[in-house]
Amino acid sequence: MRLFNYNKYKNNSWDNEITNYLSLIHEYKGKQELYLKQKPVELEKLIEVAKVQSVESSNRIEGIVTTATRIGQIVNAKTSPRNRDECEIAGYRDVLNTIHESNEFIPIRGNIILQLHRDLMQYTDTGSGGKYKITQNYLKETLPDGREFIRFTPVAPYETEACIDSICENYNMIINEHIVDPLLIIPIFLHDFLCIHPFNDGNGRMSRLLTLLMLYRSGYNVGKYISLEKYIEKTKNNYYDALEMASQNWHDGTEDPTVFIKYMLGVILACYREFENRVEIIGDTVVVEETPTGRKYSVQKKSGAKDIVRAAIDSRIGKFTKREIASICPSISEKSVEAGLKVLVESGYIEKHGNGRSTFYTRTM
Repeated sequence: MRLFNYNKYKNNSWDNEITNYLSLIHEYKGKQELYLKQKPVELEKLIEVAKVQSVESSNRIEGIVTTATRIGQIVNAKTSPRNRDECEIAGYRDVLNTIHESNEFIPIRGNIILQLHRDLMQYTDTGSGGKYKITQNYLKETLPDGREFIRFTPVAPYETEACIDSICENYNMIINEHIVDPLLIIPIFLHDFLCIHPFNDGNGRMSRLLTLLMLYRSGYNVGKYISLEKYIEKTKNNYYDALEMASQNWHDGTEDPTVFIKYMLGVILACYREFENRVEIIGDTVVVEETPTGRKYSVQKKSGAKDIVRAAIDSRIGKFTKREIASICPSISEKSVEAGLKVLVESGYIEKHGNGRSTFYTRTM
């Protein structure tokens, strides 16, 4: 069986790129905690947007899709699943909610991972939920001509339970000793989890749910407000490339997980930066006013819908849709977003293209 030893990372020397990532993430984490104290009500509205994006993106990475309208209805439990894909989506929603609501009471252990997988698969009829794989699985790639080749062979079914228990034990030991930064150990654990590939279905989605859980438990709760899964989907080619490079020589224990650590730190940092951008968009506007005597002074005024929409547009490059702007502006209603877009079109600040569902906007230059 493959042996795991996270103790070896205690005295590891990390390069400047990784130490810079860690420094920036720690800085953003402190700023986030300040924002949460200043604007708790406004930021609560980011949570529902992040949930929808997380459920949609994590499943879409695996080719599990439905319409945007149905995603919203399923995430908000306003409808029942109609097909296999929607059953998978509903299961992800439930586990995501469990992690959001109870993360401090969910330890990283093999039996807990099995229970989370059971809930992930609860609406499907596969019968594999909450059970480790019973047949060997392979990570395959399909060539343009249709031929398949095996990129990686995970551990055998009979080794799976012992391997999962081992990485959980190693992870908890290092985390409890407070010697290695959790931001380094979490990607190492995730990489090992994906190389073990413990289930016949749902490994990728489980890894992303475990990412959120472990970050929560280590005090990094940016995934509550900004979808980590969305950023992984946007960079999924880099995600798979990093996994493949880090998996070389994995079976003999001489792999180098650095490239995957850098990828995950990049995702986490991007989410913190996005969080700060969202805070600025929903924040108050500072304007300069002048007295009759000519003295100028700054006044903080509550941002109106048009100001919030305009700030969201200013953060975009290229074309954008009403739905995309609404997801950035959860502090105002969709009707207010629509009204703000209308005013900005009429003023010439942005230009509308197309009609109906194909409508998109661009800034006038």
